[in-house]
Formats: sequence, C-alpha cells, structure tokens
Amino acid sequence: MNYRELGRTGWSISELSFGAWAIGGDAWGRTDDAESMKALHRAVDLGVNFIDTADVYGDGHSESLVGRLRRERSEDIVVATKAGRRLNPHVAAGYDRANLTAFVERSLQNLGTEAIDLLQLHCPPSEVYEMPEVFGILDDLVADGKLRYYGVSVERVDEALRAIEYPGVQSVQVVFNMFRLKPAERLFPAARERQVGILARVPLASGLLSGKLRPDTHFDPGDHRAFNRQGQAFDQGETFSGVDYATGVRAADELGALVPAGAVLPQLALRWILMFPEVTAAIPGARNALQVEENLRAAALSPLSPETMRRVADVYDTHFRAAIHGRW
Repeated sequence: MNYRELGRTGWSISELSFGAWAIGGDAWGRTDDAESMKALHRAVDLGVNFIDTADVYGDGHSESLVGRLRRERSEDIVVATKAGRRLNPHVAAGYDRANLTAFVERSLQNLGTEAIDLLQLHCPPSEVYEMPEVFGILDDLVADGKLRYYGVSVERVDEALRAIEYPGVQSVQVVFNMFRLKPAERLFPAARERQVGILARVPLASGLLSGKLRPDTHFDPGDHRAFNRQGQAFDQGETFSGVDYATGVRAADELGALVPAGAVLPQLALRWILMFPEVTAAIPGARNALQVEENLRAAALSPLSPETMRRVADVYDTHFRAAIHGRW
C-alpha cells in the first residue's frame, strides 16, 4: 500500500481506502454485519488506514461498525464522517450551530471517540458555500476539541472551488472516476495550489466499472441503483455517476479492452484514479473481504501508459461529455 498526504493535516493515508456507505445497511440492499466487519478488518490487514463514513449511512449503523473496528484494532485509523443530511428538509438554513453541534455529538457517540478526525459537510445545498458563518461554526468545533479537521463532500465542481476558499477546509470529496473527468480540469490544480486533499468517491461508478453489470442486471428494491437512477431520492450523480445505465454498460465493455493481463476492470479503474497526483485517496466501498482484496490489488498495477489515459478520455468524450459535463 502507498500513502499520500491529506491536505495540511500531516496525515499520510492509504491511497486506496475504505468507503463505508454500503455496510450501513441502507441504499445498497441487504447487508451482513459479520461480513462487513470481516471486510473492515481485511482492509486494515492490507494497509488501509483511512475509512470514510457518514451519520446517515444506516442511520448511524456504519459509524457504529467503524467505531467497533477501532476498538478491535491497535493500528492508527483515520476516520472521516459527514454531517448535514439528517436535516429534514435539507435546506441551507438548517446548517446552524445547534444542528451541526447535535450532529457532531451523535457521531462522536456512534464512533466512540472524543474527537472526529475529519468531519465533512455532506453535500449541502449550494447556498451553504456562500455562508461563512457555517465554516466559522466548524472552526469553533475544532477549537472546542470536537473535530480535528474538517472538509466538504460536494456534488459539483463549482461548489468545491468555492469551498476551498475557506482556509479551514482540508479536503474535498468529489465523484471522480473514468465516467466523471471534470474535476481534473479546474478543481485539481486549485486544490494543489491550496494544499487541499482530494478524496475520490464513487470510484467504480456504483459498480458499472466492475465490469460485472449487464443490461438486464437486477438490483434489490432497497438498492439505490434500483430506485435513484433519475435522482428520485437524492442527487442523480450519486447513482452510476449520473450516467445513463445502458450507455455505462457499453462504455465499461469498451474499457475492458484496456485491462492489463492478470487484472480486472475495477483494478484498472482504481489505478486510473491514482494516476492523478492531486488525488489523496480513492475510497471504493466493499461489503465483504473478497471485494476488499480485489480492490486493493489495484495498488500493485504499473502506472498506466499515456495511450491508455488517452483512450479513457476518448471513451468519456464519446459517451458522456455532452450529457453530463456541464451538470456536475
């Protein structure tokens, strides 16, 4: 495993980390806590020291599993969680001191810790980025010892560019994968200049870049890939990166021709992300130890050739640019 510096925190985190949405028990269908814990432990066994969760993943269940992992391991594990999406309605005015403090206190309890390593605003309404008082509240929570650092998780590149103007923002979590290239254009150079970490979420496009999904693949009714393809429950960009499913399957088939011998498509997809030095970590999810092992083998792949990088860009230009580039 290789490690990269996260913003200005002084932390070196595993460039392939663990996204804990799927183990929360909602939005991905049925889960098994025993398998989830095996997945978390296997990740740490293989060098992962950064886990990303959120207070709404299973209504806190994911946080609780991550807290349990920390109690069962002796290694230093950096945990990032998120706050804000518990608001109902989810509006900018709700990002006030009382609500943010309550969310933080609940997450501290779920994680079993006295301070959250990294708290991220959880894809707040765009108006929040024009509210300096919100970031002032986060500064106060750092000063009070409730948070060590904070960052943001965003839907759109323009939101990320606004967020990193706030001096306390240490990281930006953004959808970045072979089907979503836009962040590399303006966000990455700006983040590099400001020494802000980039966390690449949805790195396998909700499984499209696993190479295993077919046009007739069936998803559990509780899986967001069944109920959120058009953004019915939350932002469409969270499901299959916002791309048309059938088009995504065809594009994944084309990318399959680029997979080196002995590897599989998700490993190529993760290695592609790591070709961007501005990315601190990709955070693929996993629900069992086998998926963890398959994902982490990407770290051993050789750097991709300029020709491979060009062909990935060609697939994006052909299938996705016109439909999604201006949206996120």
